[in-house]
Amino acid sequence: MTQTRTTRLERGRSALGPALELVHTGRAPTRAVLTTELGVTRATAGVVAAELETLGLIRVDSRPTAAAGAQGRPSHRLAIDPDGPVVLAAQVHADGFRAALVGLGGRTVATAPGAMSVPADPVHVLTAVVEAGAELLRRTGRRCLGAGLAVPSAVAEPEGAALNPLHVAWPAGAPVREIFAERVREAGVLGPAGTPVTAFTGNDINLAALAEHRHGAGRGSRDLLCVATGHRGVGGALVLDGRLHSGSSGLALEVGHLTVNPEGRPCYCGSRGCLDVEADPLAFLTAAGRDPGPEVSLLRQAADLLRTEYGDPAVRAATEQLIDRLGLGLAGLVNILNPDRIILGGLHRELLAADPDRLRAVVADRSLWGRSGGVPILPCTLDHNSLVGAAELAWQPVLDDPLGALAGQREKRA
Repeated sequence: MTQTRTTRLERGRSALGPALELVHTGRAPTRAVLTTELGVTRATAGVVAAELETLGLIRVDSRPTAAAGAQGRPSHRLAIDPDGPVVLAAQVHADGFRAALVGLGGRTVATAPGAMSVPADPVHVLTAVVEAGAELLRRTGRRCLGAGLAVPSAVAEPEGAALNPLHVAWPAGAPVREIFAERVREAGVLGPAGTPVTAFTGNDINLAALAEHRHGAGRGSRDLLCVATGHRGVGGALVLDGRLHSGSSGLALEVGHLTVNPEGRPCYCGSRGCLDVEADPLAFLTAAGRDPGPEVSLLRQAADLLRTEYGDPAVRAATEQLIDRLGLGLAGLVNILNPDRIILGGLHRELLAADPDRLRAVVADRSLWGRSGGVPILPCTLDHNSLVGAAELAWQPVLDDPLGALAGQREKRA
């Protein structure tokens, strides 16, 4: 029997990663679904699931159960192990930073209180954020398999440099991945083999799109466009055929610098009327005649104003202005990219909720594909989706090769 199981595991070894991704993204809630999705025998799917359970990544119900009204043989349910390993996820934005521990399935296990200021020195900021994450690991005693960081800047590949971190006043080209990896090593964040975990870095909106595609409003979409305000500026991201599209060197879809008002505000890039300065929280507060205060983030101030004072004529006029600017930008992107779904985050999610018909009408009127049937425009659904996306970066090596990522752990158990 042991020989048979070993043979089946050898056959199904290449399926371990795909199987884990199916459970991770909620697409295989039972062993029967896993069998179908992988295209393997029931016996092989059972051995693959058991191996993932042995690695401490998932749990398999000991007794099969049938859903209400279901026909056929009951199947074992599969779920992420709630006591399983985590990754350290961090996000830096214009109004602060946050650290968290995130498990498989995009589930946040623990979060450190977010800071409300970001010094102009990236070393200082990343030291603080990694220390906060390391403290969470010490307090919870969780196994850590990686670290991921989301930053408000295009991140050049393969060097991991932040090319335009305008809204955090960091120097252009700051080597954020190198700094982050150094701080993770210095903090003693170790993986199963007792060596420092691998550190990853990416653009915050790219990572938000990745998280939403796997766990949120983008699930089931093949070609997904995500546009969001963040705390300052506007970012965009594209998931093509189920994979994040970042271009040849990580710089794709800098949508913030689409011109949507030729006579508009000067932009940080040197142009004028860019989406970045025409449809972000500061633009909304300014258009509504409100002076931003230092008490809470600009995003929070803008969202609160929209929710609580929408009846004010100045607020309503500002809302319509930003919707028209945003719709113009989205229409141009639809014409070029032809996505099957658009999701909006940050203040844009609030604008959609305030007047969905106006936004959809602007996009449909200005885009060829919009007029031919319309592209679904939905709000992002995940809290802190850039943070969850940073965790997705760190989880990817485990999803690609669970046995390799947990080799040290297997040796210790043996």
